Amino acid sequence: MPKMMPELVSSPVIHRYQDGAPVLSAKDIPYPASCVFNAGVVKFKGQYIMAFRNDYDFNPEKANFGGCVIGLAFSDDGIHWKVQDEPFLTKESLGDPDVTRIYDPRLTVLEDKIHLCFAVDTNHGLRGGIAVTEDRKTIQVLSLTAPDNRNMVLFPEKIGGRYVRLERPFPVYSRGGKDRFDTWISFSPDLRYWGDSSLLLPVEDVPFCNDKTGPAAPPIKTDAGWLVLFHAVHIDPARGKFGWEKSWKKCYNAGIMLLDLEDPTRIIGMSREPLITPETYWETEDGFRTNVIFPGGMILEDDGEVKIYYGASDTVECLATARVEDLIALCKPL
Repeated sequence: MPKMMPELVSSPVIHRYQDGAPVLSAKDIPYPASCVFNAGVVKFKGQYIMAFRNDYDFNPEKANFGGCVIGLAFSDDGIHWKVQDEPFLTKESLGDPDVTRIYDPRLTVLEDKIHLCFAVDTNHGLRGGIAVTEDRKTIQVLSLTAPDNRNMVLFPEKIGGRYVRLERPFPVYSRGGKDRFDTWISFSPDLRYWGDSSLLLPVEDVPFCNDKTGPAAPPIKTDAGWLVLFHAVHIDPARGKFGWEKSWKKCYNAGIMLLDLEDPTRIIGMSREPLITPETYWETEDGFRTNVIFPGGMILEDDGEVKIYYGASDTVECLATARVEDLIALCKPL
């Protein structure tokens, strides 16, 4: 049986924007949209750029969506967003007829270019992709994984002469034939060929998790180490209807950890309690899948404020802030 979770609360260092109200939702999108969430966000040359997942054409009888695209939005303050008139990426954008859906973007500024990690469903499995864009209109796909892997994020610089990414593969058979997915780390000489992979954060090392861990926002560099957000999932078969689906038994929380600057395979500190757990109306009461917090963007401002962008209930995009020194202080040595 899954282990029971104690009552969880968000860390007091977290401050939700407008008590958790969304900064972007379906009503802000100038094309068909049902849910807008799981966005990647960067600050590039003074402008905030958001790539968001947009599921549309919701079917209430089947509790699913007719399609999914990735949109772009821009902001001068990181709070108020202007959405581009047309979707940025669609499944057709990749030119691969095997792709059936594209979703869950993550953005990283790497070598003064915007790099995009994304997931695609295909007729032969789920794959994770890495692409680069120089004009924010077109992308060049650099690599696609073999099935099944996704939730990939890139570090914003090389470490030891190699590119680094965090990822969450889906080893169903080797983990008992059920949900039991962990965070891994891999390296590359060129962003195309990846290997030297190792386990980074297994489920059993996170006290508020019994189902899966995975990367959230790309890491940010601090003097204390690489500050990394992750998602941690708890499943409880006794849960009933949570959201628009007939049954939703999972709860997603955000966690925080520190990795060694020179050896990112080494966790040097981690909070034993969640950083953000579902609490507000938009996180617990309304949405496609309630009780979901999924951070996809983290920006360190010059004054030490950290902006954390997260999807709430797989439905809207929200914002929380914290001081970088407070986040670091949460990451107790292991």
